[in-house]
Amino acid sequence: MPTQDDVLGYFNTLSNWGRWGDDDELGTLNHITDDVRLAAARAVRHGRSVSCAWEVAVPEDMERSTTTCPCAADMPGAEDMPVPGFRNDRRWGFSSERLGVTFHGNTLTHLDSPCHIFWDGTMYNGRSHSLVDAATGSAWASVTAAANGIITRGVLLDIASVRDVPWLEPGQGVFPDDLEEAERRQGVRVRSGDAVLLRTGYGRVRHETGAVSGFTQAGWHASCLPWLHEREVALIGADTPQDVQPSGYEGVLMPVHAVSLVAMGLWMLDNCDLEACATTAAELGQWDFHLAVAPVRFAGTSGSPVNPIATF
Repeated sequence: MPTQDDVLGYFNTLSNWGRWGDDDELGTLNHITDDVRLAAARAVRHGRSVSCAWEVAVPEDMERSTTTCPCAADMPGAEDMPVPGFRNDRRWGFSSERLGVTFHGNTLTHLDSPCHIFWDGTMYNGRSHSLVDAATGSAWASVTAAANGIITRGVLLDIASVRDVPWLEPGQGVFPDDLEEAERRQGVRVRSGDAVLLRTGYGRVRHETGAVSGFTQAGWHASCLPWLHEREVALIGADTPQDVQPSGYEGVLMPVHAVSLVAMGLWMLDNCDLEACATTAAELGQWDFHLAVAPVRFAGTSGSPVNPIATF
């Protein structure tokens, strides 16, 4: 079990600063090479796809204002529209929305980019927090660094099944031995460039009870960080917000978030719904798949709501 000093040392021993150049903003996404993407395509053996995201509820998770116009020609100002067809066509109408959402937190499925977390006022690759402006967002390592999408081989490690429980209890951490036991049982091995999705079973709790827990949760223990670095994992996800809470370290609230995003440049998928993915994997006897994550190109943002798609 690493001590707090060990975990603080990870900011140096696991650092990827400068590994891909001083101007690199992709971090561990650099592990996703053309060959890795081709290997991901070869993981499609059944043609079945499932979502790994939660539906965004209205109004609990999202502010929504919907406009409906049954006949567009009756809309105020239609007579002034320059296109004659807009004024004359009496049969078409439309609906549109204005949406407001806060995607960081413990509920929505979202992608964290490296600028989401600071440590001692510093972001990934040694950039200052001052590059994040209240009006324009981040000028460094924002989600648009992944504008071409994250397309790679995904591996689901079902830790709840490994421990023969329906779900891990809040506060239970996942350790490297759990990861390797899941690999052994599932007949799969995490490779360079992979995305690793961690199932604690919390998604089952949410489906069965509808409850969203507070800040106590199962998740990655900080001891997994050297394992993720050694395996050259490109992206991690979980059915919780990643870090086991409490973390076990008085002076480091979220060590997995902090070391991953700041030191390693390791991107994260928070709050996945992995129940359909796990059911499909068990049915097919296949625990790797093609994973597609396409963040919205929100300029300067520290992440994006996403709908990760696993295709078996």
